[in-house]
Amino acid sequence: AARASARATTAHRDRAREATTRWIRSGGATTTTATMATVNQVVERGCSMLVHFDRATSAVELKEALETGNAEEKADAMKKVISLLLSGEAIPQVFITIVRYVLPSDDHTVQKLLLLYMEMIEKCGADGKILPEMILLCQNLRNNLQHPNEFLRGCTLRFLCRITEPDLLEPLIPSIVQNLEHRHSYVRRNAVMAINKIYDLPDGEHLIPDAPEIIESFLMSGENDLGTRRNAFLMLYTHAQERAVNYLMNNLESVSNWGDILQTVVLDLIRKVCRSDPTQKGKYIKVILMLLGTNNASVVYECANTLVALSNAPTAIKAAANCYCQLLVNQSDNNVKLIVLDRLTDLKKDNKELLQAMIMDILRAISSPNIDIKRKTLDLVLDLITPRNIDDVTSMLKTEVIKSQSENTSETGEYRQLLVQAIHKCALKFPEVAGSVIYLLMDFLSDANSGSSADVAYFVREIAFTNKSLRPGIIEHLLDLFSTIRSSRVCATALWIIGEFSTTQAEQEAALEVIRMSLGPAPLVDGPDGEEEDEDTTETTTRPAVLADGTYATQAAYSTSAAISQVPNLREMLLKGDSFLSAVIASTLTKLALRVIGSGSVPQAQKNATQAECMLYIVSMLRLGTSGKVPIEMDRDSKARLELCFHVIGHPEEADTDVWLKSCGESFALMIEEKLRRESQASANSDAAPVAQADDLIDFHHLKSRKGMTQLEIEDAVATDLARATGFMDSVKKNGRSLDRVMQLTGLSDTVYAETYVTVHQYDITLDVTMINRTDEPLQNVML
Repeated sequence: AARASARATTAHRDRAREATTRWIRSGGATTTTATMATVNQVVERGCSMLVHFDRATSAVELKEALETGNAEEKADAMKKVISLLLSGEAIPQVFITIVRYVLPSDDHTVQKLLLLYMEMIEKCGADGKILPEMILLCQNLRNNLQHPNEFLRGCTLRFLCRITEPDLLEPLIPSIVQNLEHRHSYVRRNAVMAINKIYDLPDGEHLIPDAPEIIESFLMSGENDLGTRRNAFLMLYTHAQERAVNYLMNNLESVSNWGDILQTVVLDLIRKVCRSDPTQKGKYIKVILMLLGTNNASVVYECANTLVALSNAPTAIKAAANCYCQLLVNQSDNNVKLIVLDRLTDLKKDNKELLQAMIMDILRAISSPNIDIKRKTLDLVLDLITPRNIDDVTSMLKTEVIKSQSENTSETGEYRQLLVQAIHKCALKFPEVAGSVIYLLMDFLSDANSGSSADVAYFVREIAFTNKSLRPGIIEHLLDLFSTIRSSRVCATALWIIGEFSTTQAEQEAALEVIRMSLGPAPLVDGPDGEEEDEDTTETTTRPAVLADGTYATQAAYSTSAAISQVPNLREMLLKGDSFLSAVIASTLTKLALRVIGSGSVPQAQKNATQAECMLYIVSMLRLGTSGKVPIEMDRDSKARLELCFHVIGHPEEADTDVWLKSCGESFALMIEEKLRRESQASANSDAAPVAQADDLIDFHHLKSRKGMTQLEIEDAVATDLARATGFMDSVKKNGRSLDRVMQLTGLSDTVYAETYVTVHQYDITLDVTMINRTDEPLQNVML
C-alpha cells in the first residue's frame, strides 16, 4: 500500500493548538459562537506525493552515488532520498553532498528531482526562521529562473507555487515577474500561477504589492495562450474582482471565442458579482445567453446552472431547461446524464409547468442502456404527466415495452418492471388510457421475471376493479393466458381476479374449465403409497476428452428430463408444497361454486356436478398437503382455510354468501381508497409551497421603461419585484432547508455541546461553529 507522509513539526502543532484554544463563558443556556480564525502564521506541511518505498538504503551509499555517479545514478539516488524523506527518515548528512554535487548538474531529470527534494526538506529551524543553508538553494532557484531552457524555468515556477516561506520567495520576485515576458507559453503560464500563489500567502501583499496591476497589464498586452489567459483572469477574479470585471466588459464581443476553461471562470465571476449585487443581473445575463451558443458541453452546462441561480424569469428557466435536455440526449457519459437529471429534478420543484412542455425531450433519455438513468428518467417524467401529454408518454412507454421483448440482457427484466410500474401509475392517474395498454401488458404475465409479471398482475387487478367496462375483455384474455403463468404470486393474483369478476355464466364455466386444466385430474395424489408417479428419463452422451498429461479419456454427460415439466402449472406448484396457493385456489373455487349454485338459469344437475367437483379438488389439496410427500407440509392457516371452503361449498344454505361475494370486493375498495388517499396527501405535502401568488396576473412590465432592456431582463425584474412585494422571497429563504447543513459534533450529554453550520462553495468549506457550555463553571483552554 502506498504510504503518504503528511507531517507537521512539534512546534507547528503547539502553535496551532494555542491558536485554536477557546474560552467559553459559562451560564447554562448561554451560547457562544466560536469564530474559527485561520492561523495565517502556521502553514502545516502537506503531502503532494505518494511514493511506496520499503527498501533500506544507507546514507553512505547515497552519498557515494551522489558524489561519483553519472546523471542516471544521481537521479536514482535522489529518488531514494526523496522516498526516505516521505517515509519519515531524517537524513541531514546528505544535504551538503546534494548542494556540492547535485546543484551544478545540467541534467533536467536531476534538476526536477532536486526541486522535489527541496519541497520535502524542512526549511525552517526550531525558532521558525529560515535556515542559513537555504540561501544556497535560493541562489540555485534564481539561476533556474534565468536558465535558457524553458522546461527548467517552468518546473521551477511550478515548484515555487508550493513554497510558503516569505524569506525564501522575496529575493526571487523580480525573476518571477520577468518570466511573464518569456517567449514560451509554458513559462508564462507557470509564472502567472506562481504570482497568484505568492499573492495568496498571508504576506503576499507585501511580497508583490502590485500583483493585480502586473497581471492586468499582462492580460491587456494580448496574450494568445488560452491556459495562460485563464490563469491570469482567475488571479484577478480571486484577488481583484473589479479589474476582472473591467477586463470582461472591455472584451464582451470576443467572450464567445474564448476557450472553455476561460469561459467557465467568466461564469464563476458572474455568479460571484450577481450574488453580491443583484441589480447587475441584467447586464450579465446577456453574456450568459451569448455563451449558451457555444459548442462546449461543460460551458453550456455551467451557463444553464448560472441562469437558474440568477434569474426566475420564464424565458431564462426555459433556456436552461432546453440546455439540460440537449445535454441529456447528446452526451454519452452516464455520469453527465445522471447529474443533468438531478438538475432537472431540482428545476421541477418551482417550474413544473415549463418542464411539462419538454416531457418528450426528457423521455428520450430512456434510450440509454444504463438502468439508473432509465429509473431516474421515469421517476421525473411521472411527475410531469398531464392530460395534454399522457397519450404521447403512454405511446412511448408501450414502444419501449415491445422493444424490451427482443432484448436479452441482465437488466431487461428490471427495466421491463420499471416500465410496467410507470404505465400502472399513468393508468391510475388517467384511467382513459388503461384500455390501450392493458392487453399489451397482460402478455407479460408469463414473464420469467417474477417482479415484472407480479407488477402486471397488480396493475390488471386495479384496472379490473376501477374500469367495469374492461372487465369482460380482461377476464377473457386472462383465462387464455392462465396456463402459461409459472409464478405462484402471479397465479394467486390472477385467481383472485377470476373469482371476483367472473359474474356471467359463460365466464364462470370458462373459469372452472381453466382451473380444471391447470390442476389436472383429481385426485392429486396417486399410487398405493400416496406418491405422484414421477418418472425421470435419463439420457447419456459421451465424447472424447484430452487430459492434462496428453492421454485420451471418455467424458460422459447425463441429462435428465423430468416428467414434472409436463405437469400443468397449478399442479406443479402444489406438488412443490405451495400451501398458500392451495388456499387461494380453494377460495376461488368457493366463489365460483357459490355463484353457480345461486344462479337460477343453471340446471340442478350442473349445480350438483360443479359442487362435487370443487369439493373433490379441495379434498385432494388437503390430502396432498398432509400426506408428507411434498417438500413443505401445509401450514395450519391454509389447512383451516381449505376446511372452511369445503364446509361452505357443502352447505351453501348455511354460509353467508355476502361475505364471499361482496365483502372481498369492498375490502379491496377500501385498500385502494386508502392508497389513493396516502398518495394525494403526499403530493399535497410536496406541493405545499405556493407556485404563484394571487397578483401574478398583473402585468407590471407594461409600467416599466423598456429602453435598452431585453424581454428576459424585463421578465426577471418583474419576477424579482413580485417575489419581494409578496414576501415570497423571504419565505423561500426561511423554508428550513438551511437546517439540513447543521452537523452535530458532540453528544447532547457531553460537557461541551458543539455543532457547525457547513457552507460549501466549490472547493471552499466554511464552518460556523456554535459551542455551548453545559456545566456551571467557566471552561478555559478548550480546544476544538
